[in-house]
Amino acid sequence: MKLIVGLTGGIGSGKTTVSDALQAHGASVVDTDRIAHAMTAPGGAAMDAIREIFGPRSMAADGSMDRAWMRETVFADPDAKRRLESILHPLIREASNRQVREATGLYVVLVVPLLIESGRWNERVHRVLVVDCPVATQVIRVQRRSQLPESQIRSIIAQQASREQRLAAASDVLFNDGSQHGLLAATRALHTQYLATRATANLDLAEQGI
Repeated sequence: MKLIVGLTGGIGSGKTTVSDALQAHGASVVDTDRIAHAMTAPGGAAMDAIREIFGPRSMAADGSMDRAWMRETVFADPDAKRRLESILHPLIREASNRQVREATGLYVVLVVPLLIESGRWNERVHRVLVVDCPVATQVIRVQRRSQLPESQIRSIIAQQASREQRLAAASDVLFNDGSQHGLLAATRALHTQYLATRATANLDLAEQGI
């Protein structure tokens, strides 16, 4: 059975930098955010259901999901959030499970931003890798890449698990202090650790899916 590492962290923490580095070292990366993005692109597997449930306002001109409209809608309406999740989560679970089964890398990195929030992470992965950074740093990074207002970014952060909750669940932690060199060096060391874990650990685990 493959070693499965669940990679998580708050928005703007540096998950993509870490997953890209682990992939460069030979890991297979299964990224649930990327899966969700593909499913809400033009012609994506979720688009018919989204259009049916949320109506034409949910659609961008190119036929993809209008992400800005949907983001505002689900933040303002918990029921809308549940309806969107009821569409996306089963599709993401199926696709991520398939990608994990088909992975051929040295081990699998399963990137799940809401891994801790899912409540059953210990059934899905062998190790939990948390990319951690201060909330103020998260806000700055997300503002730089997305131009969202600070209030909206903090609202997103508030709906995610706290740093304390993620760290309590972590098997491994990479602290992102803003040094790209330092983060990549720590990631490389962790890769070596995972190779050793893969060779010696008992990897019995029911692959329950995300």
